[in-house]
Amino acid sequence: MDEAAVERVLRVVELIPRGEIAAYGEVGQIAGVGPRQVGAIMSRYGGGVAWWRVTNAYGDPPTHLRDEAFAHWREEGIAIKPNGLGCRIAEFGTDQRVLEQRYAVHSPPPAG
Repeated sequence: MDEAAVERVLRVVELIPRGEIAAYGEVGQIAGVGPRQVGAIMSRYGGGVAWWRVTNAYGDPPTHLRDEAFAHWREEGIAIKPNGLGCRIAEFGTDQRVLEQRYAVHSPPPAG
């Protein structure tokens, strides 16, 4: 896997504020990769970052990690939707423009 892409994705995830979430596609847009690649990176390398703050476009975490994600969400004040599958991304989704700005400030310029 592209080491630089892994670093970019993990950096974006580190910048998602406590109590907020971002969809795979939003993280990928900032990091310059597709949502599926974000999912693969998070699955393989995301254990050291707040992985529970990254969901699908509906605000749902991966099914096999749901209970663990919900425990983190309770600590951060993220409410679970009535259907029990995730959270309301419209309510808890981070402002992508702000996340992009944070990323620009906290990321080294590209080599070249």
